[in-house]
Amino acid sequence: MNPNSLEAFYSKLAAGPTPAAGRLRLTATPQEVGHFNVFRVADLMLANRHRPPMAFDRRAFYKISLIRGRSRIEFADQSTDVARQALWFVTSRVPYRWLPHDAEQSGYFCIFTEEFLLPAKSGVVLSELPVFQPGGCPVLPVTDEDYATIEAIFEKMAREITSEYAYKYDLLRAYLLELIHAGQKLQPAPMLAPAPNASARVAARFAELLERQFPLESPQQRLRLRTAKDYADQLAVHVNHLNRVLKETTGHTTTSLISGRVTQEAKMLLKQTNWNVSEIADGLGFADVAHFCNFFKRQTGLVPGAFRG
Repeated sequence: MNPNSLEAFYSKLAAGPTPAAGRLRLTATPQEVGHFNVFRVADLMLANRHRPPMAFDRRAFYKISLIRGRSRIEFADQSTDVARQALWFVTSRVPYRWLPHDAEQSGYFCIFTEEFLLPAKSGVVLSELPVFQPGGCPVLPVTDEDYATIEAIFEKMAREITSEYAYKYDLLRAYLLELIHAGQKLQPAPMLAPAPNASARVAARFAELLERQFPLESPQQRLRLRTAKDYADQLAVHVNHLNRVLKETTGHTTTSLISGRVTQEAKMLLKQTNWNVSEIADGLGFADVAHFCNFFKRQTGLVPGAFRG
């Protein structure tokens, strides 16, 4: 499950209509570092009208979509239905696919790499923003008013990327930051609060470290960190301190948070790969298949074979 590259993304569009905008070179001058592009959803629908549904996979870039129409979004081991319109954020860490229910789809989406924002010198670290948290894939319902506001940002992007303005990439970076912050304003209030103390910072570092272990990309890959002590050692704190911090900030113990993420990965591997149960158990750090099966049944109420169906 290696992430699909930018080249793979563009090759799939090659037979379709020209994108709404041009794209930066993958290797460019300091003024044009990284990659950015913007597309109209209607163009994507036209390009894909005779193709099979989108594959469930990770992509090697960030993506922000403003979508209008009935559809279903599947990500990691979760899914959500869009009844009317939504703003959707994706990172390269989370596999996903978008399944429109009909051809009546509109809106915009943009793709970009983290390097694209570097020249902005904004101090923004994408992985630290609430909308791009490890393991996240927020789908935010939007009102008609919010839709119009966000659509206007995308329209500015689409116009600017084809312009001859010498500083258009600087302007596009500003529009992209405006779009990200517009999405953050739509997040539930608790998610917007900055880390207030050392405990919250330790919890955030733990969450990032936990997510970095995933996804498993081949049957030969093994989790590097598996126990609460493994994580405490990596974070240079005592395991009791880590447990206390996580209990205070999340309401869950270190072990339960690790178990929850391992279960999420197990579900995805059972549903989205053809790996056998033994390979999944090995990759997730279990001593044997029986141990994994017992763990999975405690977490889900089903044995792996029954969950896979």
